[in-house]
Amino acid sequence: MSRANLDKAPKDIASMFDAVAARYDLVNDLLSLGQTRRWRRLVISSIRAKADEIVLDLAAGTGASSLPISDTGAQVVPCDFSLGMLRVGKARHPELAFTAGDALKLPFKDQVFDVATISFGLRNVSDMDLALIEIARVLKPGGRLLICEFSQPTFAPFRLIYLEYLMKALPWIAKRASSNPEAYVYLAESIRAWPDQEALAARIERAGFTKAAWRNLSGGIVALHRAFRVEGFAG
Repeated sequence: MSRANLDKAPKDIASMFDAVAARYDLVNDLLSLGQTRRWRRLVISSIRAKADEIVLDLAAGTGASSLPISDTGAQVVPCDFSLGMLRVGKARHPELAFTAGDALKLPFKDQVFDVATISFGLRNVSDMDLALIEIARVLKPGGRLLICEFSQPTFAPFRLIYLEYLMKALPWIAKRASSNPEAYVYLAESIRAWPDQEALAARIERAGFTKAAWRNLSGGIVALHRAFRVEGFAG
């Protein structure tokens, strides 16, 4: 995220998400024209969780991504810094072990998880590089990282249309569907300022991962980045 974009960010991003928690999943479905469900299914299939594995679902929000991971038989730990999101999630899915935590200082010991995943949350941390290092710390050597995040459309004419949608249509829809439409203006800005696929892969590898690769979804609107925790990483 650019410095200019950070200056426009809400003073307390956690409070921003608290305010939109109740209708967050519904609004996301509307704004993505229903694509969030498809993206979520692809994340789950890419994680390839096994029944004996422990999965960290970071920025889990209300647990929409955590529940299908749990259904694979793996032990999933949904973690988020928004208490409002966690309360809504716990009310909906009391069987899940929701945990409050900041991506910059995770409340877990070293080398606990086999897999770590974060969907549409890495943009919202104040220091992405530090968050990636912290994720590497809690992963076992060779552990898998899966990031699903908005990215840069690969077809230039479509990219222009997409940016117009982000800056105009997205806030218009959010104003009519969300209790806090200003939050979605910030989110649109954060998406536009986000690094492209190759740049994000490079930063992932600098943070203690190897074999970073990505798969474009919906023409590059979203990208799935996958990498592996380096053996002997010391943080």
